[in-house]
Amino acid sequence: FFMALAVATITACTKNDDPETGRLFIRLNGDTIQTHAAITFACQGFEMTPFGTRSLEADGKAMTDLWILDYLVGLDGLELSQDPIHQVSTDEDFGTPTLNLAVGNHHVYFIASRGSGATLSTENHTITFTRVSDTFYKDYEINVTATSNGSRSVTLERIVTKLTTVITDAISEGAATFNLTPEAWHYGIDYTTGLPISATASQTITINIPSSEIGVTNEHLSIFGFSTEDEWTTNVTLNCKKADGTILGSAVLSNVPLKRNRITEYTGPLFSSNGQTTVDLTTDWEDTHTGTW
Repeated sequence: FFMALAVATITACTKNDDPETGRLFIRLNGDTIQTHAAITFACQGFEMTPFGTRSLEADGKAMTDLWILDYLVGLDGLELSQDPIHQVSTDEDFGTPTLNLAVGNHHVYFIASRGSGATLSTENHTITFTRVSDTFYKDYEINVTATSNGSRSVTLERIVTKLTTVITDAISEGAATFNLTPEAWHYGIDYTTGLPISATASQTITINIPSSEIGVTNEHLSIFGFSTEDEWTTNVTLNCKKADGTILGSAVLSNVPLKRNRITEYTGPLFSSNGQTTVDLTTDWEDTHTGTW
C-alpha cells in the first residue's frame, strides 16, 4: 500500500506552464532522513505522452534537457555538493529526479532548455550552447534540517530573448540558406547568477531552406539568445545564399533592441532588386500593468 501511495505521489503531474509570463513550474516532494533529505523533484509542467515518456512544454514546444546542480553553502562559499544531474526527454524519470540533500543551506540551480550542443562547466559555473533555444532557469534556495519534509514549488523563469525576422517577398529560386549574423550574441550563462556570459562577436547562425519553401512569402526566421532583464542593442546582418555562396538578398538591422522574455520582430523584403535593404522595427509593447485604488 505504502509503495503504491509513494508511486502515485511521485508520478501525479498536471500541466502548468505559462508562456505569457515565461515561467515553468516545478514541485518538490520532500522526505527526511537523519543527515540528508531525499527530495524528489516532480515537475508540474511535465505531462505524460502516449509513449509513456514525459515532456515539458513552453509555447507548444518541448524542452529536451534538464540540468540540476546542488551547491552547499560553506565557510568558503558555495561548494558543489554532488554530481550534476542531467536528464533528457527520453529518460524514463525525466522531470522527477531525486536528490539527497545534506543538512545545511543550499542553492539548487535548475536549467531547462531545448537548445543544442550544450557544454556544462562546473569549474567555470557556465553552461553554453552551440545554438540557443528557449531556456528557463531558477536559483532555488533551501535550508535542509533534520526534520525537513513537505512539498515545495519552484518556478523557472525564461532567460532568453527571441529575434524574429519576417521576409515579406517570395524566396528566390536556388535559395539554400538564410544567415543571420549578430555583431554580439550570448550563447551561455553563469548558472550561479543566471546572467549571460561574455557575448560572442560576429558568429553566423545558418538556417537551411528546404525546396518546398521556394516561392513562399512572409517566411518567419527566429533565433534565441541569452539576455539580461535590461534592454540592450546589437546590429544584425541578414542574407540569403545559394549553395555556392552567392548572395541572393541581404538586409541590415541596426540597433536591434533585445530584452529577456521578449520577442523583437522585424519585417521587410529581402529579394528586392535595389540591393541592400534596411527593414523597420515592428515590436509591440509588453503587457500593460494594471492596478486598483
